[in-house]
Amino acid sequence: MTIQWYPGHMAKARREVATAIRWVDVVLELVDARIPSASRNPVLGELIGDKPRLVVMTRVDLADPDVSRRWIGFFARQGGRAVAVDARSGRGLRGIGGAVRELAAPSVGRWKKRGVRNRGVRVLIVGIPNVGKSSLINRLAGRSAAKTGDLPGVTRAQQWIRTSEGFELLDTPGILWPKFEDPETGLLLAATGAIKEEILPLEEVALFLLKRLQLTYPRALAGRYGDLAGEPEDWLEQVGKGRGLLMAGAG
Repeated sequence: MTIQWYPGHMAKARREVATAIRWVDVVLELVDARIPSASRNPVLGELIGDKPRLVVMTRVDLADPDVSRRWIGFFARQGGRAVAVDARSGRGLRGIGGAVRELAAPSVGRWKKRGVRNRGVRVLIVGIPNVGKSSLINRLAGRSAAKTGDLPGVTRAQQWIRTSEGFELLDTPGILWPKFEDPETGLLLAATGAIKEEILPLEEVALFLLKRLQLTYPRALAGRYGDLAGEPEDWLEQVGKGRGLLMAGAG
């Protein structure tokens, strides 16, 4: 099964990011802590280029803590910087401000040499749809400055937002890339909410997720739903019963 989703507005958003990247000092590249590799948009990587970048792993509350720590170490070994955050609770946000100031220091120094003193540090927020950009911005801004939602595609235009720390944040729409070379990438993005449900074969996505969880976290899955028996297709019914989601007369 191959999943693809690239609405027309994403091409426009990509062009806008390509323009905005020239005017910012630091980029916050948001990735989903549950799937850090699959949720990194290679197109954004090309657009960011050598611009100072901080990888922000969102939804860390839903990810394996040990795996998240290993990912932060991986990014460090690649010469980058990463932090893990839960934007809803504010966990991990303290590490962002200091990292942004450090990464922006060379750019700030150049402004001062030109006599520019009062300009805030400009930060571009990028990532795939539904990765938590607006939630993070609202936390950093200390107010509901950006529209949020649990579905992809909430932010449809760029907007600048000021924070009390002197940052100027540029929120951008979530952007996917035109073609997922690896079919598993599309399934992972679908399973974690980056692709609209309306276009998905939901049963196949759910089966993929169950198989993957059974392979990687069998004890956690059994602790929640009991030992899964029979064929993978039977697991859906068992999980549905465990969650109280079967319709009347089913099963």
